[in-house]
Amino acid sequence: MGERDKHVLATENAQMSSAETPTKPASPANGQPSAPTAKAGSTRDRPWMMRTYSGHSTAKASNELYRTNLAKGQTGLSIAFDLPTQTGYDSDHILARGEVGKVGVPVSHLGHMETLLEGIPQGEMNTSMTINAPAAWMLGLYVANGENHGVPSTELRGTTQNDIIKEYLSRGTYIFPPQASRRLIVDMIAYCNAHIPKWNPMNVCSYHLQEAGATPVQEIAYSLANAIGILDAVKESGQVPEENFSDVVGSISFFVNAGIRFIEETAKMRAFTEMWDQLTAERYGVTDPRARRFRYGVQVNSLGLTEAQPENNIQRIVLETLGVSLSKRARARSIQLPAWNEALGLPRPWDQQWSLRIQQVLAFETDLLEYPDIFDGSVVMEQLTSDLIEAAQAELDDVLAMGGAFEAIDTLKGRLVTSHAKRMRNLETGDLSVVGVNRFVETAESPLGGEDNILRVDPEVHDQMCSDLEAWKAQRDGKAVAAARDELVAAAESGDNIMPPTIAMAKAGGTTGEWADALRDVFGEYRAPTGVAAAVGSAASDDLNRVAAIVKDLDEGPPRVLVAKPGLDGHSNGAEQIAVAARDSGMEVVYQGIRMTPEQIAATALDEDVDVIGISILSGSHLELLPTLVQLLEDKGVTAPVVVGGIIPEEDRATLLGMGVVAVYTPKDFQLGKIMDDLVRFTRERRADAA
Repeated sequence: MGERDKHVLATENAQMSSAETPTKPASPANGQPSAPTAKAGSTRDRPWMMRTYSGHSTAKASNELYRTNLAKGQTGLSIAFDLPTQTGYDSDHILARGEVGKVGVPVSHLGHMETLLEGIPQGEMNTSMTINAPAAWMLGLYVANGENHGVPSTELRGTTQNDIIKEYLSRGTYIFPPQASRRLIVDMIAYCNAHIPKWNPMNVCSYHLQEAGATPVQEIAYSLANAIGILDAVKESGQVPEENFSDVVGSISFFVNAGIRFIEETAKMRAFTEMWDQLTAERYGVTDPRARRFRYGVQVNSLGLTEAQPENNIQRIVLETLGVSLSKRARARSIQLPAWNEALGLPRPWDQQWSLRIQQVLAFETDLLEYPDIFDGSVVMEQLTSDLIEAAQAELDDVLAMGGAFEAIDTLKGRLVTSHAKRMRNLETGDLSVVGVNRFVETAESPLGGEDNILRVDPEVHDQMCSDLEAWKAQRDGKAVAAARDELVAAAESGDNIMPPTIAMAKAGGTTGEWADALRDVFGEYRAPTGVAAAVGSAASDDLNRVAAIVKDLDEGPPRVLVAKPGLDGHSNGAEQIAVAARDSGMEVVYQGIRMTPEQIAATALDEDVDVIGISILSGSHLELLPTLVQLLEDKGVTAPVVVGGIIPEEDRATLLGMGVVAVYTPKDFQLGKIMDDLVRFTRERRADAA
């Protein structure tokens, strides 16, 4: 038996011993029916943990949603935070305008955490928090709230995502520079090892890499490089005794994506499992197969969800779930599914219930959990897995040769933008088929349409949260908060572990913004690379070449296009692809990355004398931010027309056009050549008006 086979067998045995349960049916719980009994003499696996990624408006509203979902059979919490919280701002910060409560729940202080978890037994719940740059702060609030309710930190179970690499590469909710961010992650891992042993302090997140264009090979390689960068740093820190390092390795979990090519996705997960087992054994000397187990949660592909014929998203979600559940040896330990209408806006509770029921039908009605791994012995699956391992190992070796994931951020970003550009060109040419988008576009009117098919956050939530924040600060002990802040700064400057003063500041009544600002003063802030320059020319199409020929003949030179992302929305994939396509079409592009205020965008438009201003917004803040921007442009005498793209509900189109926006693009507008034609036309019209 070869070394690879030994690793595989050891991992499979460990997973079987932990995942299988006796044949005897379990008693019904939370209204769930007992699972059907497997064949005599066999065993039936426990279902994975079922979560719903949710949170909106306020802590009170989110708590009501959590308790409702738990009553419907959800078995774990998955907390979605709003963008100000994710980027270390309180609701009253200027960058929080239009963003409060939109894509998640605002949590600024301990009072919010207490309200969020009211009526939910914290010592019994397994909680996942999708939080990264301020992960230490959110864990501090969670620990403080638990201790205030008699739950010691040693009893807390859950996960903080806490993966900053993918924030630099794809998601955009970073705050601090790479080395400082890695230090915070290391501190959390060391603290959890000593004081919160049941907690997963880091969830290496390949999910957003795929959303940003990563191929399966890139997804595997960059995630493993990320984990290596962190584990090596933990070792070098000296904070964890050598005899505990196996526990540290075992506490690292992963969060992956599963696309529509579910056969390839199954092979990807088997490759991940084998490579992680071998890596942890050979690089870190971990001998316990359970500590080498590739433990991962998943949300299936949101990138593949379509605005056009969104009812097709249901079957996409089901098929994508198979990619992480069919292979027992590489099955997810927790699954959260997106809702069918997430390409349109925020899902309603009923939409989330539909996604939860998909999981429950798969787990409790089918025979999926009754058999050994159905792919073992498959020549096709073994070859697919082997090919992925070989290619991913080569890519991983290349990243490590550059110094590692943290040292190669610029290069990796460029590669992802390039991969995504190629995907977009394949969508345009039809080489990539998407039903309802570029194939079989004819459709009957859907009964799922209408203005009420998404959740809309009350715009008054912003003012409510600002008032709440003011009241919180008025009743707390300001001197205690200031002293706790000083201790936090001292730890950051000295290199002491950041968690004890973080928890102390949470208990004293500090806020998310105050915690982050204290560390901004020590570490500074960071602006990640855009990756646009590396991708230009990598996937130029005949259509873009056609536009480039038109641009070349314009009398006053190529159009100058400003691409901008106002607010805190860090999902920059669309903006990057527009910037790449515009440059491939011969245009001059000004793109300065994410987190621009309307004031900064207006000033840049004036200074650069641009012909067209393209705004990208996916967070739902368009009705708050665009009126401000349009007014600022008018005040400055900027005549460049404004176009907007993103997740824009159809009923908002007329409002935006009425305020002066000249075009609205949504995910169904995938033909970049047509968008480039529009930009040329808007440029000509502007120049003609100015003549």
